[in-house]
Amino acid sequence: MKITKIASKGLELIKSFEGLRLKPYLCSAGVPTIGYGNTFYENKATEQRAVELLAWSLSGFEQYVDSYCVDTITQNQFDALVSFCYNLGPANLKSSTLLKKVNANPNDPTIRAEFLKWNKAGGRALAGLTRRRTAEADLYFS
Repeated sequence: MKITKIASKGLELIKSFEGLRLKPYLCSAGVPTIGYGNTFYENKATEQRAVELLAWSLSGFEQYVDSYCVDTITQNQFDALVSFCYNLGPANLKSSTLLKKVNANPNDPTIRAEFLKWNKAGGRALAGLTRRRTAEADLYFS
């Protein structure tokens, strides 16, 4: 069955790493952010609105992953790739060796290392991004 929507495991992974912030802040890449990692927002942020904005934002990333990936990936693989795409952007997913390997063989064990290559912001490896890539890879292979 073709997967086109993120499931609860993927959603919870994204929420856990993005964290809920109801006031604007600069992310590790210096981008103004609010809610669960949204780069756009309204004047009044609430948890309910942050969840709504996350769901709305994720629909676009679900479409990117659906259009870029073979139809045989599992729900967990789809969810991990949506998290990756949400954090790094669709252009990075599209041009990555990670995607090439997923499309050649979604069960290739070397895919784990491809996730872990994407742990830098501003040219520096960050512990938080290393943890996120590890969690995405763990979800992908679960």
